Amino acid sequence: MKLHKLFISAALLLAACAAQAEKADSNKPTQIAFDQLEADDVKQIKTFTGNVVLTRGTLLMKSPKAVVTEDPEGYQYVVLHGAPGMQATFRQKLDGGGEQWMEGQADRIEYDNKTELVKLYAKAQVKRLDGPKTASQVDGEFISYDSRKELYAVKNTPSGESKAGAGRSTMMIQPSSKLAVPAPATPTNQPAPGK
Repeated sequence: MKLHKLFISAALLLAACAAQAEKADSNKPTQIAFDQLEADDVKQIKTFTGNVVLTRGTLLMKSPKAVVTEDPEGYQYVVLHGAPGMQATFRQKLDGGGEQWMEGQADRIEYDNKTELVKLYAKAQVKRLDGPKTASQVDGEFISYDSRKELYAVKNTPSGESKAGAGRSTMMIQPSSKLAVPAPATPTNQPAPGK
């Protein structure tokens, strides 16, 4: 029970540390670089292969293969597929001051432009960076990150379900730079009592 409470506390702490994804990104055009494309304009499905790089504002996604589906409202749903020895990745600047970024990697990443929800499947990792320094990191078989609500969910199977005995996840949280650093003890030149 204590371990469960500790995990929930750590997850809440990570969520509290996270800032929202750059809001301006949702209004930017999507640019995709690739080697090959197959497009079905009737179904609004585009399959990109070969060193795919998708950029929209500060959002940067990379993978060997990406499938982009557009709904009737114009929202995009992106599925990034890794390959043996190469995971799909994403990186996005966070609103707020400084150089704060979220980045992640997994064998498969799903991104929903309408809900701003990112799901990472199999060997998933998400980091919050403060400049070049990792402020927090979570590793698991499935990670869901809702940038609008600033919520995370970590599950121990790549299907997005938690199953007893299936595996374990880890979280690392750096000490906050806002915590007061104790001043070093200063020696006194006072004689000891009784002298």
